[in-house]
Amino acid sequence: MNTLLVASDVQKTFIMHMRGGVELPVVANVSFSLTAGSCAVLGGPSGVGKSSILKMLYGNYGTDSGQILVSHHGRHIDVASADPRLVLEIRRDTIGYVSQFLRAVPRVSALDVAAEPLLIRGVEREVARQRAADLFAELNLPEKLWSLPPATFSGGEQQRVNIARGFITDHPILLLDEPTASLDAANREVVIDLIARKKADGAALLGIFHDQDVRNAVADHIIDVAAFAAGKSAA
Repeated sequence: MNTLLVASDVQKTFIMHMRGGVELPVVANVSFSLTAGSCAVLGGPSGVGKSSILKMLYGNYGTDSGQILVSHHGRHIDVASADPRLVLEIRRDTIGYVSQFLRAVPRVSALDVAAEPLLIRGVEREVARQRAADLFAELNLPEKLWSLPPATFSGGEQQRVNIARGFITDHPILLLDEPTASLDAANREVVIDLIARKKADGAALLGIFHDQDVRNAVADHIIDVAAFAAGKSAA
């Protein structure tokens, strides 16, 4: 199996400087790997640090210790210690991310929000917009919304824009933070199918899914985050 990402003994603690330096442990001893063509799911109760792990892998959060090695253009790069410019390059070409919340840009159409990751990679504007339109149609987003800024969309509509934006590229690694949380049953099935197609294309996916039916449909294995804090190996 082709391993695309390895996290080794990753640890994170938040320090509350406005509360006298109180330390809040987030995660410790986090170790796992992601392989091409599979979807791993972070399991465990709310508050155990699942979203924080995704943010560390993406470089949004720093780590206190440990390594996050990513296969990037034939090299193994430690995201935890990489230069910020290299982290941006990794985001552009290697690690995609679907967060729980859409970054709503004023006066920018939903089509252009979803197409932006392709535009950043040099894809022609019309080609990128057409790919976004195809995903919108698949996700049942009403066509009347495509040319409008998504700031005023409903939560489910914004999430479909977010999903299209995340799935529009061919990133080898894709992180998914509750992508189906605001979706109805029909669109949850669409996302399940999109994930299956990414796996078939050889991507490595890591997600958080509190919907058990979705989790059961997409997970090749579960990474028990709570087990790390207990000093056990993840399942």
